[in-house]
Amino acid sequence: MSDLSAIDHGQEAGFGDYVQLLKPRVMSLVVFTAMVGLIVAPGHVHPFVAFTAILFIALGGGASGALNMWYDADIDRVMRRTQGRPIPAGRVTEGEALGLGLALSVLSCLMLGLATNWFAGAFLGFTIFFYVVIYTMWLKRSTPQNIVIGGAAGAFPPMIGWAAVTGGASVESLLMFLLIFMWTPPHFWSLALFMKDDYSRAGVPMLTVTHGRRAARRHILAYTLLLAPFPLALALSSIGGPVTLAASVVLNLIFILGAVRIVRRDEASAEADGYKAEKAFFRFSLAYLFLHFSALLVEAGLAPFGLGGW
Repeated sequence: MSDLSAIDHGQEAGFGDYVQLLKPRVMSLVVFTAMVGLIVAPGHVHPFVAFTAILFIALGGGASGALNMWYDADIDRVMRRTQGRPIPAGRVTEGEALGLGLALSVLSCLMLGLATNWFAGAFLGFTIFFYVVIYTMWLKRSTPQNIVIGGAAGAFPPMIGWAAVTGGASVESLLMFLLIFMWTPPHFWSLALFMKDDYSRAGVPMLTVTHGRRAARRHILAYTLLLAPFPLALALSSIGGPVTLAASVVLNLIFILGAVRIVRRDEASAEADGYKAEKAFFRFSLAYLFLHFSALLVEAGLAPFGLGGW
């Protein structure tokens, strides 16, 4: 469909449509994990600089979302859950999304570099490149490992927040990255279990499409088990502590039990009950990540009173 789609549909874009291009729900995860990375990093930055850094990291995440929607417009028109997005719905043209994404990419990287340091600015630029070019343009349409490798893009924000304070990376920031990186496959594959038809119709080689739901269930359990050591290692690092360790033990136990329940289910029973277990696992995966990073915030908040950390 051409850039005349908005005219063809007789609809005008509103402010909310341009906000939707930035994928605000995804951006909220970017903002939160980047903020945690910034807060727990050693050193100090002025609160205004910290706010500015998070703002431009958020804009960089939004830029990635707009460029993703521009490139994936053909897929979004086919998938039921994305047909209401601004481009397939005809409220925003593909050219407008491309222009907005490119403008915000340049602005966010330059301003983050000026506000903090050029390592952080360059890191944000690399993250946008990775998400748009490596994941969206290449991996997503070419391999069932798309979400495994491409998940790195969503795992970089806490490292960027850390870099905004320190000007570099560390073992702690790498562990935050690995927590999100290893969490991403079971999170998205659980979604794909009950959204398989959408991916199949769009020609996206998700694991559930190329290898079937049975294989996806086994992969979810395998990656959930592989994930478990990383939050535990993070809890034992210099930014962790008893709160993080307790949260990690409990959350990992619930997550693993959920994955075991999923792998034991057959497709007939899962379909019969509307994939309740799979949907519950997907929802808990969001809480799993949020609570781990919240625990790190608690440790940082307790530290001035001599209560947080080891």
